[in-house]
Amino acid sequence: MVRWLTAEEQTTWSAYIRMRQRLEAAMAAGLARDGLSMPDYEIMVALSAAPGGRLRARDLAAEICWDKSRLSKHLARMDTRGLIERAPAADDARGISVCLTERGREALRRAAPNHVELVRQLFVDELTPDESTLLRTLSDRVATAAEELGGID
Repeated sequence: MVRWLTAEEQTTWSAYIRMRQRLEAAMAAGLARDGLSMPDYEIMVALSAAPGGRLRARDLAAEICWDKSRLSKHLARMDTRGLIERAPAADDARGISVCLTERGREALRRAAPNHVELVRQLFVDELTPDESTLLRTLSDRVATAAEELGGID
């Protein structure tokens, strides 16, 4: 039996979708001014946070919740642009290791201040401290439920 959404639940869901779409579009436009896409930035941030700026491709995919094929195609584009390098993993030649290049690090250093300012302007500054705490709690709860239901690692 389908548990259809009530009018209020549908309004809440629609408001979330609208917020997510508008926020992602604004973030993408901001990064485009620095020559990067949202996927580029996601990958670069994950790599920059990793020890030595390097991750196995499978770990990177898990970190950003991408499937292997999507990641492989995007990494090929980033490699062509000189933002990352791919090489056989040191501990397993069947695996691929991905690292930021100096060009990638510089692109991230250049884009990060503008990106953070946009996040602050469009997101952080719109929330009171209590709203921020509540949103973080709700986001963690929903993400955990999605991970458990969807088999996300």
